[in-house]
Amino acid sequence: MVITAGHLPHIVALIAGILILIMPRLLNYIVAIYLIFVGLVGMGLLRWLHL
Repeated sequence: MVITAGHLPHIVALIAGILILIMPRLLNYIVAIYLIFVGLVGMGLLRWLHL
């Protein structure tokens, strides 16, 4: 299996879901980090990760 940038959101979602199941207190932090990351990518500040 070759992992490309197109797989990144799915991998992040899988890891976040597992972490939330293990430690539900992380939910706020995981959601906040994800939203910041998506916002930065959307604004073009992380151009190399633009999907």
